[in-house]
Amino acid sequence: MQKSDEESTQLKMFGGNLRRARVAREITQEVLSEKADLNIRTLQKIEAGQTNVLITTAMRLQKALGCPWHELLPTAIHAQKKRA
Repeated sequence: MQKSDEESTQLKMFGGNLRRARVAREITQEVLSEKADLNIRTLQKIEAGQTNVLITTAMRLQKALGCPWHELLPTAIHAQKKRA
């Protein structure tokens, strides 16, 4: 199934946020993939915004990084939540 432009944008934002959170904590992709019990190639695809992320996978990544959810969520979602 083809992703819409909005979905692709959200995935890229999530991946970018994940990468920034990882780099800020000085964690390599290898270490994060081990901590989150993910294949490194899967983590690379997530960070590149090339694959959809299951909520359970996002939960493992958030826990492995020890970061709050808002740090990983795309900013467009934040804006919608603030307006609601």
